[in-house]
Amino acid sequence: MLKVPEHQVAGRQAIDGKLGPLIDNSGHFYKPLQDDDERGTRELTFYHSFSSNTRIPHHIRRFFPVFHGTQLLKASDGSGLRPHLVLQDITSDHINPSILDIKIGSRTWYLEASNDYVQNCFHRDKTTTTVSLGFRICGLQIYNESGFWKPGRKLVRNFTANDVRSVLRKFVSSNVGPEPDCCFADSVYGGCDGILQRLLELKTWFEDQTMYHFRSCSILLLFDKESFLKGKTPFAEVKLIDFAHVVDGNGVIDHNFLGGLCSFIKFVSQVLADSKGSTMEDKF
Repeated sequence: MLKVPEHQVAGRQAIDGKLGPLIDNSGHFYKPLQDDDERGTRELTFYHSFSSNTRIPHHIRRFFPVFHGTQLLKASDGSGLRPHLVLQDITSDHINPSILDIKIGSRTWYLEASNDYVQNCFHRDKTTTTVSLGFRICGLQIYNESGFWKPGRKLVRNFTANDVRSVLRKFVSSNVGPEPDCCFADSVYGGCDGILQRLLELKTWFEDQTMYHFRSCSILLLFDKESFLKGKTPFAEVKLIDFAHVVDGNGVIDHNFLGGLCSFIKFVSQVLADSKGSTMEDKF
């Protein structure tokens, strides 16, 4: 039984007769391949390449959704059978997860793209925090005892640097009001297996890897705040998603992604430092 993902915070959604991803009850995420341009082919090519690439370290693979191949399914828009990527449903092991979708890089377009696509990306990059910060928040939901805080896309697109800091604080707070308490910052962002440490692992890999350039790719952060509120110990996850615009690295470091990742790490580390009343910025 396929259904619309309950916890999708960005991207095309399979609602109101539109084409979008679907999930099942077995932990699979079905993403329709785009047939109007090269995006579907490019993403499928990346998954095949990445899955078979023996140069990818084992500890790096955990940051990517598991790829299970493709499958013909009835499209959510009623257009008939369409090939879908079969991926790991990242949210399937979480209950009421708080989620942040962060698009990394100060440039989301790539040289091979059409002029119209480049112009659209260029405009969006300039009018969001993409250019100024090297990343932007694309979507989010933050759980609290009364439900989810899930701001609309227009509000998210208008986020400033201060808004980004506020969201990163609310993400690890018991409240989502004007003065978030950051009471979960040390457990979620800090520690040997916290989000900050995982981001640093990715940073180390991107400082050396020259196989791929990840244009318009997102980092997904998620954890179960509800577990904290009930006195349990949750687990946080960091995943890379959206590979429709990955291109060959041609032996060159992906400075666009690396620069955006470093900028995002500084924002997260500052929230963690502020929650401890100390500073960690000198480490970066």
